[in-house]
Amino acid sequence: MRCPYCSGDNSQVKDSRPTEENAAIRRRRVCPDCGGRFTTFERVQLRELVVVKASGRKVPFEREKLLRSVQIALRKRPVETERIERMVSGIVRQLESMGETEITSRTIGGLVIEALKGLDPVAYVRFASVYRDFREAADFQEILSEIARDGDEPDTATVPGGRAMPAAAKKH
Repeated sequence: MRCPYCSGDNSQVKDSRPTEENAAIRRRRVCPDCGGRFTTFERVQLRELVVVKASGRKVPFEREKLLRSVQIALRKRPVETERIERMVSGIVRQLESMGETEITSRTIGGLVIEALKGLDPVAYVRFASVYRDFREAADFQEILSEIARDGDEPDTATVPGGRAMPAAAKKH
């Protein structure tokens, strides 16, 4: 593995461990030339994916680019890095299991927006504003109304035994 600091090509693995529920291997490496330490991840890749942009241009799919866009949406939000990694890995698995090698950027965006909807409502709105190309405040109003409709819960829920329990108590 090439060193990201000095471009030396004989880095050594110092530690390996499974991550992401055994879907990847995390390797800590050290470069004997410059002493730089860095981490690499090894994942299974079922097929080479190509992203078809809205313009028709085709580019190789990059997991890291997907991860960066999700991280931007989640910037300063209380979501653990591990949950973000699991979400991105799940999206990549969905893309690979579609059976197609060419996938539209619209399809990828749709998967991301659905995943963010369940993960963090603020990140969902941030991503949606770019994905849906919001142009005015009314666009935000519309998506916030959508979230409010989806989040509406009855004030009571039934617990075993048929008793009603206040919504506030459900969270405990």
